[in-house]
Amino acid sequence: MQADKTKVVRLLKTARGQIDGVLKMIEDDRYCIDIANQIMASDAILKKATNEILSAHMLHCVMQAEGDDREVKMQELLKILDIFMKEQ
Repeated sequence: MQADKTKVVRLLKTARGQIDGVLKMIEDDRYCIDIANQIMASDAILKKATNEILSAHMLHCVMQAEGDDREVKMQELLKILDIFMKEQ
């Protein structure tokens, strides 16, 4: 993985902490809107981590690939970006 591992790990640990917080909120019967806001915040952090990984993949793995390997990597990237965009 070519992405900034420290940054990605930090983002994922933050998301994990938020999800743990959401679980606690549910157990405590907190207000639905507050729970939904925390879920959306967790989702935003996960998307940020995904963006970091995909950007690094494009800048390193795809750009440095040659010939048929480059085409394969471009197709992989386009496929996952299509999935990523549908989730928006």
